[in-house]
Amino acid sequence: MAVLGFALLAAAVLALLALVHRYVWRRLVGDTTTAGSLPRRAGTVAAYVLPLLSVGALVSGRTGTPFWLQQVLAWPGYLWLAALLYLTLALLAGELVRPLLSRLLARRAGDEPNAAAETVPAEPVTVAQGSTVTTAVPPASAPLAVTQAPAPAAPSRRLFVARAVGGAAAVAGLGTTGYGAYGVLRGPRVKRVAVPLARLPRSAHGFRIAVVSDIHLGPVLGRAHTQRIVDAVNRTQPDLIAVVGDLVDGSVEDLGPAAEPLAGLRSRHGAFFVTGNHEYYSGAAEWVDHVRELGLHPLENSRVEIDGFDLAGVNDIAGESEGQGPDFGRALGDRDRTRAAVLMAHQPVVIDEAVEHGVDLQLSGHTHGGQLWPGNYIAELSNPTVAGLERYGDTQLYVTRGAGAWGPPVRVGAPSDITVVELASRRA
Repeated sequence: MAVLGFALLAAAVLALLALVHRYVWRRLVGDTTTAGSLPRRAGTVAAYVLPLLSVGALVSGRTGTPFWLQQVLAWPGYLWLAALLYLTLALLAGELVRPLLSRLLARRAGDEPNAAAETVPAEPVTVAQGSTVTTAVPPASAPLAVTQAPAPAAPSRRLFVARAVGGAAAVAGLGTTGYGAYGVLRGPRVKRVAVPLARLPRSAHGFRIAVVSDIHLGPVLGRAHTQRIVDAVNRTQPDLIAVVGDLVDGSVEDLGPAAEPLAGLRSRHGAFFVTGNHEYYSGAAEWVDHVRELGLHPLENSRVEIDGFDLAGVNDIAGESEGQGPDFGRALGDRDRTRAAVLMAHQPVVIDEAVEHGVDLQLSGHTHGGQLWPGNYIAELSNPTVAGLERYGDTQLYVTRGAGAWGPPVRVGAPSDITVVELASRRA
């Protein structure tokens, strides 16, 4: 039954993609080009090749495809998915403009003179009748009509409207995608958030935790992306670094070199790591061992005592399929409740258990802030907090938008970030 359900879902997604591509082809190619022209042929070929590249990018990582081929497919395939989204949204907005523009052009055409004739002054006409020559002037009521040559034929109104709307949609959609890709490749910006904790002692006031999540190393974002993040984190000079899951999209064999710059992370109390759901798609056990070799400290349903508070970490809920899910009892069950507790947990949805176990602050990622607007509205359906700081009872939850991107290396309306969380004592 599960296989059948997946097959039906896959068929529905493919059917939807086919319909969307058909619509985009019609508005950008079919309505704006003539049959048999080179632009029509090129646009038609792209309408078949680009979705195939996108499907290849999506499935290649799960089918044992060589990593070099994953990289070849990933750039055009994933970028096209983002471009398709914003081209479609721009074209749908254009449907509202199309009738208004057509009506405006029709009104302007109706105001122009339709006749091509003009009246010229009457000239005398000489008429010979036998031996008598008579000169006569035609009456004023009989103007002489002079026909002007017609102007060269212009594109039809419908074609003009189609090209105007399609061109504007292409500029808007591709421009949005390009700007969103630049934001990811430029690297995350640093945010700073102050979080007061009731049980934090005065000695820990001002303690700074650099929170990094959703780096998503893979066939698109590699070693250079990791180095940008490490440099940005180290410039903040944090007291502690929390890497909150979804570090990778691929195996240690393929992505081990891309992760090596993590060994350069520097802070007074070290760097800590918890798994995200994507680690369990990529060989979580191997990655836990590898990040330990790079100098990070994995917290697998465990905790450590830091000056002034406890730092705990739980496995991601995706690990339940491997018997390695979150265990709050192991991580927090026997701790001293008079001490403040900070929890690293990849997904915000575990906040209820954090509240139950007396956590003061939960640090999470996973949502990407929606990554591609209007994805934030979809993310709100399954996450208590999509981005930022919110309170749940006596527990505060901070969700970072993440430092990378999954799938399309594009972010729109949800810029990537590294957050420096500064703990504040109410006793200070």
